[in-house]
Amino acid sequence: MRGAGSRPRSGPPAAGVEAEPVRQRLDVWLFHARCVRTRTSAADLVKAGRVRLNGARVTAPSHPVRVGDVLTLSLDSRVRLWRVTGFIERRGDAPTALTTYVDVASEAAASPPPDEPGI
Repeated sequence: MRGAGSRPRSGPPAAGVEAEPVRQRLDVWLFHARCVRTRTSAADLVKAGRVRLNGARVTAPSHPVRVGDVLTLSLDSRVRLWRVTGFIERRGDAPTALTTYVDVASEAAASPPPDEPGI
């Protein structure tokens, strides 16, 4: 019997309805997005301070990542800027991994420059 102040528990999703995750651990997301080869490497990358989340350095591999967050990754003497667009349940092939992020640098290059007023 529930007490007066308790909330009802949320049960499993209805049959045939998959719940989209709201967040995911940073090291898991990096591994699923095929940024690194192993989850341990992803955790080491974060612990080394080579990942920024929305401009702030993150050193905890368990830090949550949400859709819309921007990750700055220092990899192989290159800096990558990725916007999180989704999550996948497990590591898959490269085309599937590409659905989890958008490269912000290529996104900016693809958009036309703003109109400049005439002088």
